[in-house]
Amino acid sequence: MSPSPPATRRATALGAVLGVLGVLGVLGVAAAGCAAPPRVDSDRDRIARYFAAFNTAAAEGADAQREFLRRTQHPDFTDRMCDAPGLTMRVYPALSTLRPDPEWAPEGGPRPRGAVYVVAVSFTLRRNGALVGEQIGAQRVTILDGVTYGFAPCPNTG
Repeated sequence: MSPSPPATRRATALGAVLGVLGVLGVLGVAAAGCAAPPRVDSDRDRIARYFAAFNTAAAEGADAQREFLRRTQHPDFTDRMCDAPGLTMRVYPALSTLRPDPEWAPEGGPRPRGAVYVVAVSFTLRRNGALVGEQIGAQRVTILDGVTYGFAPCPNTG
């Protein structure tokens, strides 16, 4: 005996729903292996803490800041450090300008791993405690595996 028309429609509808759920499940598994897009709102606090630590290191002196920059240099670019003896930098980011910058790569280098962000900053530069200058520019930072990394700036001190 064949099923009644309403039972057939229910079986067909159930089959269609299960088919859609199966496709969505496969897509979900495929998407799980993809790199996650930057999450500006959730990464903003990490980036703010990075710049606060940057300035705390400056307050402790040139050696402390050099160590901070060495420790937080993006792991793909540890060979690109500037040496500026006696120089400390205070960095004041305008976090309202923070945005993803996925296409950026350091000059002559590959794109860094992680979620790359750019933010407008002002720098105050001091050498052995004396004001050398101030600069306005953009600074890149990266969130990689939940850690904020920078690219040690090489300020032009004239």
